[in-house]
Amino acid sequence: MDVPGPPREEQLLAGLARLGQAVRMSAWRNAGPHGLSPLQADILTFLAGDDRPRRQGEVVSALASTAPTVSDAMRALTGKGLVTKARDAADARAFVLTLTDSGREEAVRVSAVPEPLRAAVAALEPGDLAAMLRGASAMMRVLQERHAIPISRMCVTCRFHRPNAHPEDPRGPHHCVFVDAPFGDGELRVECPDHQPA
Repeated sequence: MDVPGPPREEQLLAGLARLGQAVRMSAWRNAGPHGLSPLQADILTFLAGDDRPRRQGEVVSALASTAPTVSDAMRALTGKGLVTKARDAADARAFVLTLTDSGREEAVRVSAVPEPLRAAVAALEPGDLAAMLRGASAMMRVLQERHAIPISRMCVTCRFHRPNAHPEDPRGPHHCVFVDAPFGDGELRVECPDHQPA
């Protein structure tokens, strides 16, 4: 039966937009003692995800931003004592960015899920959470293939991921070669530090 109103695809996109709005509002409310903007918080989180010194271009690509915008945010972060900037040993024309001890502490703080968002996720039944992770992964993969979003280190694009390797086990149909273990949709990762592109 057709229900009057916008099609379900538009309803889903509207719902995702509202969820994105909640995440952005939460980021602004979580500015903390350093008065971080959401972009500054994202940069700290990105740098904390890998201990290697990172070039500014990597930050621009990973966060789908622009060089001038990231440059302004980096200037603010270095001024706040959260990030250091040094010449790249491999290329003296380039700079690399690393977190200070204060920057690492702040990255931990901003990466904690705020209570309202934690409560919203906790309200999901396990099957609904698994379905949302599966759906989000599928959508992100298509968007990445069309260069509409930056590349994420997620299971479905990883060389260690074996989808439906265990079809007889509905709770753990997939297999991760990296940890050599089966897992289900509820354990899909959209950001994994052990990701290697397929």
